[in-house]
Amino acid sequence: MNKFEPNARSIAAYVLDRVYGESAFAAAVLDAALHRYPELDPRERALATELAYGALRTAPHLEARLAKHAPKGIAKLDRTVRAHLFVASYQVLFLERVPAFAAVSEGVRLIVAARGKRMGAFANAVLRRLSEEAAASDKRAARDLAVGESVSPELRSALVQSIGEAEAAAFVDAAVTPAVGLRVRWRDDREATLAALRAAAPSAELEAGRTSPVAIGMRGGSDPQRLELYREGRIAIQEEGAQVVALALGAAPGDVVLDACAGRGNKTALLAEMVGAKGAVDSADQHPDKLERLTKELSRLGVAPRATYAVDWTVGPGDTPSGYDRVLVDAPCSGTGTIVRRPDLVTRWRAANLADLRDLQVKILVAAAERVKPGGAIVYAVCSVLREEGEDVIERALARASWLHSAPFPPGLGQTLAAGAHALRLLPRTHGTDGYFIASLEKRGVN
Repeated sequence: MNKFEPNARSIAAYVLDRVYGESAFAAAVLDAALHRYPELDPRERALATELAYGALRTAPHLEARLAKHAPKGIAKLDRTVRAHLFVASYQVLFLERVPAFAAVSEGVRLIVAARGKRMGAFANAVLRRLSEEAAASDKRAARDLAVGESVSPELRSALVQSIGEAEAAAFVDAAVTPAVGLRVRWRDDREATLAALRAAAPSAELEAGRTSPVAIGMRGGSDPQRLELYREGRIAIQEEGAQVVALALGAAPGDVVLDACAGRGNKTALLAEMVGAKGAVDSADQHPDKLERLTKELSRLGVAPRATYAVDWTVGPGDTPSGYDRVLVDAPCSGTGTIVRRPDLVTRWRAANLADLRDLQVKILVAAAERVKPGGAIVYAVCSVLREEGEDVIERALARASWLHSAPFPPGLGQTLAAGAHALRLLPRTHGTDGYFIASLEKRGVN
């Protein structure tokens, strides 16, 4: 896109352009764009988020409504024009607080700036007809219907089979503007950190997390990475459900822990804080570059992995030792739990690779679990709520490894983990997190 203007509508259209043109992650593109323009008013930042996420979540419905007023449809239009049309039509159809004439006028103006007057005239005609058609509608009810109509049939079916009809409907219609997840240091006072954040970012909406005792949700306001609290290592950016995954391992002072699929190291950092100076955390990942970035990030937080290992668990353990007290396996997955942050998944998700993913997850879980000592604990987690990546993986892993058994979660997460529970699903509406499946296991005997 050219002639870029930093406002809510142009940023939202930019996000759609990148998502559909480059298969980029909506949250990453949006965060980078908002980071680039710190001078934006908090209301503009919030509107940009709502427009981008809402238009992505309802894109098939928006396209069908727009195509009714375009003789040749809009499928073959320049992707930049399509992005602006989607953003404008989302406002016209679903937002009460934005006057239709303002949405049409601004959308047309941005299209003229990007692609000229001829395309602007076309957009003006289409959007005006759409606004006339939508004038008398109940916009909230219309949005709810559009969300339902836009969900990929394959995703709807998979969700219904995994979590039921009611939960599936709530899951795909989760909040359009997710909070940025922050984490305080393990032994710090969350209320004191909240007070410091409110003083440092007075325009932000801040609240204690619902599920993790060290989580804070932040909406609007300053980029948290620009805050002194972040530079000092007093807060980390970590989604609340990811915090719960690490906490579910029940790491205690003095434990020696393996984070088997460490990625960027957010869970490694929390585990290192939990085990303290008398314990140790090792990090493993298939990608050495991620392990390098992990070490740098952890140094900002004042912790460090004892050792890092570049490991492809589907091949073998590499140089990773055995005898760990606890092992965390946050396995690669379909990412359906991130729908609140990747709303394009709602419309574009396909089930074709679920069987391959399940087989990969079983291999990784069994291979990493072998590194724990007898009696040691393993937590398996995926950022997905689907049965194929949850219960099915556990059943197959238990059948493959006779020494692996389901076990209750350790105490420590209050009502989140029911007494004696061996598995848990985190859901956006219930827990205020992304969607996860988490299972607790134990090694008994010799493998």
